[in-house]
Amino acid sequence: MNYSRQREQVLEALKENVVHPTAEYLYEVMKDKNPKISLATLYRNLNQLAQAGIIKKIDGLETSAHFDHNTHNHYHFICDKCKKVFDVDADIAPDIVTKTEKETGFFIEGHDIVFHGLCRECQNSKGEK
Repeated sequence: MNYSRQREQVLEALKENVVHPTAEYLYEVMKDKNPKISLATLYRNLNQLAQAGIIKKIDGLETSAHFDHNTHNHYHFICDKCKKVFDVDADIAPDIVTKTEKETGFFIEGHDIVFHGLCRECQNSKGEK
């Protein structure tokens, strides 16, 4: 991937906003510093960064994809109430890929695991556990 100043700015904005933002969220953050950036340019750069493995693209959370600068092996938890996305350490289930390959005969090249439920804050606000 060739160097691009805009791509570098996109990556920096993503690292500064570790809330697993959507492109629309990042666009709102970036447009004050870089008024020339368009939403289409932002999407293109995010997708290129994701395809290069520099960031993660998280699909299926909402209608818009979310992006994560953390490319280390981890899972995600999405709160069904507040829609916040949290990282979950992959050490919780360290053998999941090996066991799945052994049981199914599949060769797994990558995986995305997403848990859904209520975060602690939303549980406390509803009085749930």
